Amino acid sequence: MNATPLDDSDPRALLARFLRARREAATPGDMQGYGRRRTPGFRREEVAQLAGISTTWYTWLEQGRDIALSPAALARLADALGLTAAERHYLFELARRRDPTPPATISNELPAEWQQAVSAMPMPAYLLDRAWCIRSCNAAAAELLAAWLESGEPCLLRYVFLHPSARELICDWDERAQRLVAEFRADIAQHADDALLAALVAGLQRESEAFARFWSQHDVLAREGGRRAFMHPRLGLRLHRQVTLVPSGLPDHKLVLLLPEDG
Repeated sequence: MNATPLDDSDPRALLARFLRARREAATPGDMQGYGRRRTPGFRREEVAQLAGISTTWYTWLEQGRDIALSPAALARLADALGLTAAERHYLFELARRRDPTPPATISNELPAEWQQAVSAMPMPAYLLDRAWCIRSCNAAAAELLAAWLESGEPCLLRYVFLHPSARELICDWDERAQRLVAEFRADIAQHADDALLAALVAGLQRESEAFARFWSQHDVLAREGGRRAFMHPRLGLRLHRQVTLVPSGLPDHKLVLLLPEDG
């Protein structure tokens, strides 16, 4: 196995430089048991030992050789290097592997700036987490979607399929509900091992015949937005165009904006 010149357009080269940079930037406190040092950084054999891989194999990675580590080995390597969440994601993207570690349980804490951002939107706006539970909404959304919020059910999918008021609020309920299931299937593909999402799907399959039927069809659709119609008990028919954004600081969340149909 011969080393090849590192080319910045090659993911192997980027991975090699990233690993070396993170190893050399580590501080003694990042790894226990190695004592004090005058300079930062750790030797390749130390990282390899902590990650449970051979020193030769790790050296080849830093040389940009054409080898591949399993997702489990990459996860150990990320832990050994003390990578942040963003660095860990970058590592798996470069290695073209899926992180086997399930995402952490959704926190009840939402950064204040996102609360403020949602509240500042002039149109109805709300924020969903990865389980499609509402985390924040502004006054306009609270008025438009009052039936959902008053149901006490934070999960959009569970509200749509289990609460009678959803069929009154959402025009063309059958079409919209079927599309929501297809969008949710596409959305959670990257979280295949997430116990929380698996429990959500299993529960809906037991409790809703319609959800079970749509889920069994294995339809997959992007959450592209488009026209949305609501029948509000006081305001009457409300027409909007939905735009969905993924916040850079909350990659497992979705910011949903409901623009007025008339612009």
